[in-house]
Amino acid sequence: MQLKLKTILNLKEKWSHFVYQDVRLNEVRIEPRIEIKVVPRQGSKGICSGCDKPCSAYDHLKERKFLHVPILGLKVVLLYCMRRLQCKDCGIVVESVPWSSGKSPLTISYAWFLSEWAKLLSMQEIARQFKLTWHHVFISVEMAVAWGRARIDLTGITAIGVDEIHWAKGSFMTVVYQIDNHCKRLLWCGEERTLETINAFFDWFGKKRTSLLKFVCSDMWRPYLKTISERAGNALSILDHFHVTQKLGKAIDEVRASETRSLVSKGKAIVLKHSRWALLKNPENLTDNQKIKLKDLLLCNLKTIRAYLLKEDFKGFWEYTSVTWAEKFLDAWCTQVMRSRLEPMKKVAKTIRSHKRLLLNWFEAKNIISLGTVEGQNNKAKVVIRKSYGFKTPEMLKMTLYHKLGKLPVPNIAHRYF
Repeated sequence: MQLKLKTILNLKEKWSHFVYQDVRLNEVRIEPRIEIKVVPRQGSKGICSGCDKPCSAYDHLKERKFLHVPILGLKVVLLYCMRRLQCKDCGIVVESVPWSSGKSPLTISYAWFLSEWAKLLSMQEIARQFKLTWHHVFISVEMAVAWGRARIDLTGITAIGVDEIHWAKGSFMTVVYQIDNHCKRLLWCGEERTLETINAFFDWFGKKRTSLLKFVCSDMWRPYLKTISERAGNALSILDHFHVTQKLGKAIDEVRASETRSLVSKGKAIVLKHSRWALLKNPENLTDNQKIKLKDLLLCNLKTIRAYLLKEDFKGFWEYTSVTWAEKFLDAWCTQVMRSRLEPMKKVAKTIRSHKRLLLNWFEAKNIISLGTVEGQNNKAKVVIRKSYGFKTPEMLKMTLYHKLGKLPVPNIAHRYF
């Protein structure tokens, strides 16, 4: 067993200045574990942890334990007596070793192993499965994100999407995604939804890379649009399909709530009761009860139904292939809404009119970039937050989002799934 395991260790992780002296199964403990004794190669010098220069050793510390990647459900521990070195530049220091960094109790291989699992499970669940502390998993993910962000490839980015996610009460996170067809990932995230935040992204991204952008997708928030126009003037600014639909849904909800209050005050039957999702959801996603409810409502002469029909009619806008005909449809639809005497819908129509040019840009980007990516990535981010039962600090949220959605590079030492 010893020979075989040594051979595997030397095949996967062989260090020029260290050798595996002994491999044994320790069954004395309550929980059996594999212990691997590591010693310096004869005649080798230690590497200074301050300046990375080779230095002579003059003393040894007590034996230190490093948790390594488990084998067949057994814990694996590297045992090594760290050497103290006499460095001409740094003085007396403890040597650095290639399998660990700093004072971490984990080997670098094990940290990468845990970080890859953290892309699939929550940190708490990984700690439970591998019988570790939550902090062990956290420092592994932190290491992976720092390594990946320092080596992220930002070449070939031509399209980005800007949005925000709500992650705690009264707290938002601005997120920027790459939405090119060949690559969809989280590029950057910053605290809050402010002008300073979006400017911070462009400062990080750099003028040269910003000048190469062809498309920028965002919602109708004016600070976003203003900053995008100023900082990425060469790119075509596009309004996100989802946010337009969302505004229409909110307008219908306002009309429904107002009309319900009016009917109650007149003492009439509340025909709109339990109708919210029947009106907001797409017809193909309705449950059987919601389909019946919607069918009954369509027979009534209600303001809410007029608003619903206008919302459904607007779906035809996205089906056009000609920008000219799409513009004519948009003008006709807005005129119809302005005559409807439905104030929430008229407010949306005014917003659409003021952003008409940006809406029509959608057709130039259609089938060229992944316009649905922004909302899709936002849904993934919300799943991350929900599976983790929230985050205490924005720094932890950013780190987790980068790790799970950023498609960060990993070294060859990282655990691979076959």
